[in-house]
Amino acid sequence: MTFRKFFYRHRVALGFLSLALAVAVTFAFCFFALSRTAAESLRLTVVLDAGHGGIDGGVVGTVSRTRESDINLAISRLLQRELEDAGFYVVQTRPTEAGLYGAATPGYKRRDMQKRAEIITKSAPAAVVSIHQNFFSQSARRGAQVFFREDVPSSKTLACHIQTALNEMPECVKKSEALAGDYYVLNCSDAPAVIVECGFLSNPEDEALLLSNAYRQKLVHSIAGGLISFLASFATG
Repeated sequence: MTFRKFFYRHRVALGFLSLALAVAVTFAFCFFALSRTAAESLRLTVVLDAGHGGIDGGVVGTVSRTRESDINLAISRLLQRELEDAGFYVVQTRPTEAGLYGAATPGYKRRDMQKRAEIITKSAPAAVVSIHQNFFSQSARRGAQVFFREDVPSSKTLACHIQTALNEMPECVKKSEALAGDYYVLNCSDAPAVIVECGFLSNPEDEALLLSNAYRQKLVHSIAGGLISFLASFATG
């Protein structure tokens, strides 16, 4: 029997089979989408904010001239992977090298920060972690420093958990205390929010560590550990 004769003889059955397959594929796709949405809704959301971006490079390393914005993004991406592996749903305010300001026209910094605030508010996160690098006129200054919003107790608690984890790193040369800070990204919502200044790009030793993938991974592990410790204590407290 030729294919043409077979087709005409069984065209009705083939039509029903095609329809059934289409319905099955559509159902499977919808089920997967709904299941994924349901799964995401059951996971705690964490917003990661890679500071600066685009034409706003932040500070630069005194030796390598590496832009802060590039280091922030690299660390944020590693932190996202670490938190997702731990079961969190992660939202990045700045997932690429570009800024969030649209056109590079006057007022771009204000627009950039407003967009970050919009993403944070829409995400309704359990916590916000903004990644930055520090700089100081005296090159001897070094180490990671965490800032929190003073009038939000949970922000301070989160900062203390992360600061403690950072202080316990073998590379920590001087233990620091979490500090109150008046920054836009901390004030734009009432969610527990911190800024993690991972190190000083004005210090050659810190700069070398921050450019090391191995150290970045250890840094991310400490930040994630502090965050998870905070959320566990917050849930049971």
